[in-house]
Amino acid sequence: MSALVLTGAGAGVCVGDVAAVARQARKVEIGPDVIGRLEKARKVLDQAAASGQHIYGLNTGLGANLGTSVEGDASAFQRQLLEGRSGAVGEALPVETVRATMLARAAMLSTGGSGLSPVVYVALVDALNAGVHPVMPSLGSIGAGDLVLMTGLARLLIGEGEADYQGRRMPAAKALMMARLAPVSLAPKDGLSLINASAASAGSGALAVTDALSALAQQQQAGALTMEGIGANRTILDPRLHMARPAAGQQEAAKALHDLLARDEAPAPTTIQDPLSIRCMPSIHGALIEAIGQAKRAVEIELNAAADNPLVLGEDGVVMSTGNFHTAGLSLAFETLGLAVAQCAAASVARFIQLTGSGRNGLPKYLSPIGGASAGFVPLQKTATSILAAIRHKANPVMLDFLPVSEGVEDHATQSPLAVSKCAAMIALWRRLIAFELMAAAQAIDLRDGFTPGPHAAAVHAAIRTLVPALREDRPLGIDAEALHAALAGGHWQPGLAPANLVQEQA
Repeated sequence: MSALVLTGAGAGVCVGDVAAVARQARKVEIGPDVIGRLEKARKVLDQAAASGQHIYGLNTGLGANLGTSVEGDASAFQRQLLEGRSGAVGEALPVETVRATMLARAAMLSTGGSGLSPVVYVALVDALNAGVHPVMPSLGSIGAGDLVLMTGLARLLIGEGEADYQGRRMPAAKALMMARLAPVSLAPKDGLSLINASAASAGSGALAVTDALSALAQQQQAGALTMEGIGANRTILDPRLHMARPAAGQQEAAKALHDLLARDEAPAPTTIQDPLSIRCMPSIHGALIEAIGQAKRAVEIELNAAADNPLVLGEDGVVMSTGNFHTAGLSLAFETLGLAVAQCAAASVARFIQLTGSGRNGLPKYLSPIGGASAGFVPLQKTATSILAAIRHKANPVMLDFLPVSEGVEDHATQSPLAVSKCAAMIALWRRLIAFELMAAAQAIDLRDGFTPGPHAAAVHAAIRTLVPALREDRPLGIDAEALHAALAGGHWQPGLAPANLVQEQA
């Protein structure tokens, strides 16, 4: 895998880049123009400070201390600034989320808007490439910049706090020494430049979008397999219908389902029209495609933006206060994505209940081949509805849940980290429901006498059967669901199907 080159120009970093660095240890390189851009911005910042300009976080206090002048040892103040804002608590963020955060901050800083000292920037990239990861507690940001969470990263670079290195937790100074890296000293504003950004939100958001894209492809496979298993009327996928109502994403979703079900000769439908969870799949999945696209755009704006406060405009030679760190658009995108995921998950559960109920389109009750007192798949209806309840609970918006802090200076917030994290949790739960639908649809196909699915659907069916055997008599289906879910979530689910192009187009 080639290294990711940070250029600080244009839409240089995408969500796929973040996932590759965070999860596959892709290396990061600094583009040829970045250091020069940082040096220029640093010079502008120093000249502005020397002229007597009041610069937030350089020669003034922060938040409610805005009116307090800072004199004396600037480096000591930057350390004090970090120590005083190290208020995050709770379970530490996973290493992949920390790596995503580190890359997100490096990408943002490469634009040159912070005035960060080049040596500190290089230290950040070196730590990422060396696998030295700060321990970052997960609770503390309200989305007005993630500065309380980000102090763990800044403290790592000066040799303070704790780090994860080679699978072990240890003092940051020891981790740097073992990786043959040295702590850095902070020049004026360097501490603030490292922490006053929404890098945790953007980094974790990139991972959530990546997961939503892969789950979408799996949901399309499950929906198509349900149509095969239940003998659905596939005329709903006729492209003329979706041209008549060109709703967002609907044509793309219908085409992906159509391609999954492609065969030389389509079977005759067993009914004029099917329940809405089947008949309206293109609309439901299309809305999700649009929501994923919106979240992807919002994340990539943050990854490639100069969102610092204060902001150094190197070309103009000025330093200005800004609200660019405020991520209302990011929060709104993930609230919307969460609702779209919840809607899609609800339709998946509805199809699962249709498949596993009293019998539809000639399928046996509960998808049991033995009948009688056999429970078949019906107990899983309770598990599915309990998972859906958890998703629906998380779908409630949080971006309006804030209180004024810092004596009213910070009287608005976006709750971006919470909006992203609950959306990510919803995606993980949704993937469990996809596993349920895949299992039930595969069983339905097995129970249709003399029926052979189309080649793409058959490939999905075969992939399921390598993990989960057909139900011949009652057995613990929860174990089977766990095995299938592990394959879906682990990145190893590759039945070799056409709808992968949907993910690639969105990514």
